[in-house]
Amino acid sequence: MVRVPSTMLPLGTPAPDFSLPNIDGQIIGKQGYAGGAPLLVMFICNHCPFVKHLREGLAKFGKDYQKSALKIVAISSNDIVAYPQDDLPAMTREAAEAGYVFPYLLDESQQVAKAYKAACTPDFFLFNASHHLVYRGQFDASRPGNEIPVTGGDLRAAVDAVLAGQAPDENQTPSIGCNIKWKAGNNPDYFPG
Repeated sequence: MVRVPSTMLPLGTPAPDFSLPNIDGQIIGKQGYAGGAPLLVMFICNHCPFVKHLREGLAKFGKDYQKSALKIVAISSNDIVAYPQDDLPAMTREAAEAGYVFPYLLDESQQVAKAYKAACTPDFFLFNASHHLVYRGQFDASRPGNEIPVTGGDLRAAVDAVLAGQAPDENQTPSIGCNIKWKAGNNPDYFPG
């Protein structure tokens, strides 16, 4: 299992645009989240052991913040030809089985992952109400096999700060996970592998 860290996109970066198909067939775009709500963009996938490790915690996180001002989207950017277990029908099944209450979008071209400089699954990007990056980092310190409970503590602290109108602590720990499965010849220049 290769461990790849977040690229740690600079804080203050405006949220890159996206317009992608959701598992329900609707096209969901960033412009639909305008209007002063903070936005969390999560890059996940179905088969990554790091995401599977957080699966229950991600579902609980989504439910816990469902009635808050926070808007959440998850995006899968893996190469679905090489990894068919991450295609749209499999994403639909995974969202239902996991209990995800947030949109789960497919970035088949991988252009959105590149725009966000996403490197791993999971990779988290929290934007404030004006959609400038205020947090990029880990869900919490739990990893497969390290016996630390999954709480989402790091991300929750950042979200709670934003919802209270404050800036999260700038001392942030990169997320660690499997590399995004780039299509042949599509590796971005920021990706180390």
